[in-house]
Amino acid sequence: MEEKYYSVEQISEMLNIHPKTIQRYIREGKLRAGKIGKSWRITGHDLSVFMESTKLSATKKDMDSIKKSNNEIKVSSVIDIDVEGMEDAIRIMNTLTAALNTNLPEYGHPTMHVQFLESESKVRVTIWGNILFAQAIISLIMELAETIRQDHHIFQDLGTYTGYEPPLLEKEGIK
Repeated sequence: MEEKYYSVEQISEMLNIHPKTIQRYIREGKLRAGKIGKSWRITGHDLSVFMESTKLSATKKDMDSIKKSNNEIKVSSVIDIDVEGMEDAIRIMNTLTAALNTNLPEYGHPTMHVQFLESESKVRVTIWGNILFAQAIISLIMELAETIRQDHHIFQDLGTYTGYEPPLLEKEGIK
């Protein structure tokens, strides 16, 4: 049976590790390799032994997933949300930060920047990541904006009512 040989670059792509890191593993003796000409070559067996002896263990499914992740759609967006004050801004910023910190694997490695533009009464959200992350954040922003709008509507209906006066009982003449 013929042994399969991999280059440093091929292993780098499979494991999503920089080629210099693979070369360092070879220099340190963590990954067995042989030179063919000026290039390092690693056998399939030596790669398996390396994978089993390190925390980088990856199944074929993991490797396919890594290859697929290189072809993902990336999205960037700037979203301005009108707010009525600092309280709304803090509520939005905290919720979005919590959502980002969930670190769901299907979202990859997204980034987000959120700031309150007090002079414009806006929260500006800048996102970058895969399309699943962008979709989830935009949906969350839509839900948050609607919830805040409904909360403001309820408080406007109540006016500045701060004391307890049972209006229905007074109308009926019951005290």
